[in-house]
Amino acid sequence: MEWRTVVGGISLATFIFWIGVWCLHFMAIAYGKWRLYKTKELLPDAPRPGVSIIKPLTGTDKHLFGNLETYFSMKYPLYELLFCAHDDSEPALMVVRKLMNKYPSVDTKICLGKKVCVNPKINNMIPAYEMAKYDLILISDCGIRMKEDTLSDMVAHMEDDVGLVHQMPFVCDREGFAATLEKIYFGTVHARVYLSADLMRINCPTGMSSLMRKKVIDEAGGLVVFGCYLAEDFFMAKAITDRGWRLTIASQPAWQNSGHCKVLAFQARMTRWAKLRFAMVPHTLILEPLSECMFLGLLASYATNWLFEWSPLALFLTHILCWLILDWILLRTVQNGSVPFSKVDFIIGWLFREVYAPYLFLSALWEPTIRWRTGIYRLRWGGVAEEITDCKDVKS
Repeated sequence: MEWRTVVGGISLATFIFWIGVWCLHFMAIAYGKWRLYKTKELLPDAPRPGVSIIKPLTGTDKHLFGNLETYFSMKYPLYELLFCAHDDSEPALMVVRKLMNKYPSVDTKICLGKKVCVNPKINNMIPAYEMAKYDLILISDCGIRMKEDTLSDMVAHMEDDVGLVHQMPFVCDREGFAATLEKIYFGTVHARVYLSADLMRINCPTGMSSLMRKKVIDEAGGLVVFGCYLAEDFFMAKAITDRGWRLTIASQPAWQNSGHCKVLAFQARMTRWAKLRFAMVPHTLILEPLSECMFLGLLASYATNWLFEWSPLALFLTHILCWLILDWILLRTVQNGSVPFSKVDFIIGWLFREVYAPYLFLSALWEPTIRWRTGIYRLRWGGVAEEITDCKDVKS
């Protein structure tokens, strides 16, 4: 009798969790339709605060010139561009200098980084942060493509009680299976969590494109304080909310447009992010695999069979079909229209990601060290990183 009670309790808990995940699907779709692409405009007579845009550079690709040029051509009256590089040998600086010659009227500076912490991105940005002359700081990765009104939209969302405005990561239309896979990931599983978290006011911002109040970061000790973490964006957002400020999402997503688009590179990126989440928020070790479509479908099939004697196979197939349909709706919501591939391509890419997800999860657990840029790092619980200089400390 005891084991039946235990199994029944587990089945009931699984069923409740399953229903909760479906609620996230509908929340994300509804919130996305309500919030995304509803551009917020400043009043005609409202002051336009100046913005210091910090652009950390790392390498170059075929899209870099076009991506960076969108920052020179934005329709916003007062901003400066601060491009950051590790040293003067950075190849992306050649592209920046061409754009500086093409747009001499745009206030632009090149800043060379200095080694002050373990995080290489923070090292690059410190000099730019120190010379920034405006109270609003936009940290934006070099692979992000802006629209003419993006900065205005972000500034308009910076209300009196808001300390950080962030853009939800998404990707530009590109060709190839890897590009399709990236768009499916950022438009479905990532968007579902990101939009739901923002609706429930849970810390979710990424550092791809975030507008924040410099005075709040200064109160926390400045940018250097976050240099002990690799996921500095998470802890910067936490520092802002800890001081009573609100986070909010912009109406436009962050359009990633890197010229390097390969399946293996994408998988390595997802694995790295998983390692960071495990270290920062340990309960994701349990919640992440449970919230994946295939695994959750298997658990729900068993649970509903035990509780209601429903057919496990019928439930599992229905679960997958409904999940697929809702992900398609969410993807089109985030895309704001038609996607650049067929429904067949979507199904293939979606199945590939869903089936491959458990492998990436196990890979993140098996090899806890992180390879990022030119360094190798080990994470401690809480997200603090330490750089590994001895190759013997790294699993082969």
